[in-house]
Amino acid sequence: MTTVRLEPEADEELGAAARWYEAQREGLGHEFIDAADEAISRIASPAHGSSPVPGVELPVRRIFMKRFPYAVVFMATTNEIVIVAFAHVRRRPGYWSSRLQG
Repeated sequence: MTTVRLEPEADEELGAAARWYEAQREGLGHEFIDAADEAISRIASPAHGSSPVPGVELPVRRIFMKRFPYAVVFMATTNEIVIVAFAHVRRRPGYWSSRLQG
């Protein structure tokens, strides 16, 4: 069974984005979390439909969340999926790449 692990920075991003959406409209933060959970479930499936991240040499992939302008950036092995970032697709492309060093 493949395990999913969120890097601490990714976990913080997820929470911050959910709080922001919740402040915009009650319940929207929960919908954001649901969309993130759905994206993570797709990553864990064999036919996840992710794509490589352009310009990154490591085997880093991303999958876009439904309804929200976010991509889940991850690295996967046969036993583990490591979520590196929940990245807004219109802000600071590749800001998370320094996380790949450690």
